[in-house]
Amino acid sequence: MSSDHEKASGRTVVVALLANLAVTLAKGAAALLTGSAAMFAETAHSVADSLNELLLYVGLRSAKRPPDTRHPEAYGSDQYFWSLLSAVGIFVAGGVVAVAEGVHAMLHPRSLESVRIGIAVLVLCAIFEGCSWVVARRQLAAEARERSVALPKLIRRTSDPAPVTVYFEDSAALIGIFLALAGLGLHAWTGAAIYDALASVAVGLLLIVVALRLVMLNRRLIIGASAAPETVQRAIGVARRQSWVEEVTASRVLVVGPRRVSVSLDVRADDASSVSDLVRQVTELRRELLEQDGVVLVDITLVPEALELPEDSPEQVIQLTNHPVARLSSDPRG
Repeated sequence: MSSDHEKASGRTVVVALLANLAVTLAKGAAALLTGSAAMFAETAHSVADSLNELLLYVGLRSAKRPPDTRHPEAYGSDQYFWSLLSAVGIFVAGGVVAVAEGVHAMLHPRSLESVRIGIAVLVLCAIFEGCSWVVARRQLAAEARERSVALPKLIRRTSDPAPVTVYFEDSAALIGIFLALAGLGLHAWTGAAIYDALASVAVGLLLIVVALRLVMLNRRLIIGASAAPETVQRAIGVARRQSWVEEVTASRVLVVGPRRVSVSLDVRADDASSVSDLVRQVTELRRELLEQDGVVLVDITLVPEALELPEDSPEQVIQLTNHPVARLSSDPRG
């Protein structure tokens, strides 16, 4: 399932990149022909989007690298770094440049030329952007159906920023095209250059808002977000189904990459299990959890009541990690 999702994210990014390259060339030519500030803003927008798709693709490739000695939890979180750079790129190369171009057009108004060509190009660009938007939305809608959640809720808590970034970028692009069309149309109708300049500023502000939204999404993932509630309950449910488990006293299920989580559970076992039985049973529980879709790391801690330990060492617990050998550690919760 995770592999299929990764392939879908890759297709979404590639489609968006190809669409943005075509749109960038068309908008750039129209901007030179018309001299429109809004068209220049849209060109800067599309250049930023194209560069950002490249960053997203790099992130997708980097996240697939297997774990090694320096990164035992693999490289899944690396995608969040590249996605964050992509969001910053939207802010700087798209939003700030578009606002600056609009302000410049207000201070130095100029008459536009070949307005009809500019309008025709924008309509064509809307078709390309619309195709990319449909691909991104379909992927998000499919994931929302799979998780039985509404699309807005999925966007708020997804662990894969790639399709969300493409979806937001394309949504902003379609709105930006509408604003540019309005600016060109009002300029052609009234002859006033202010409308074209205002459209450029509006496009820039729109991109800044989108960029900030994406920055906050990636910030949440980079600093270590908790997995979705259903993922947490699924992990707890696997533990509770074990005949020897009396109680799951604590759980920590964290996102470590797109559709990848680490599971840490504190478990109280029944009194009938010996230490050797517990080693075997916890090993089996770890194996079963690792078979769950997206689970890449498992840490099971047995609370002291489950062990027949000496009375003078009440804080000891046996902790079974990803290593096959149990180790003794101190736990103040004992």
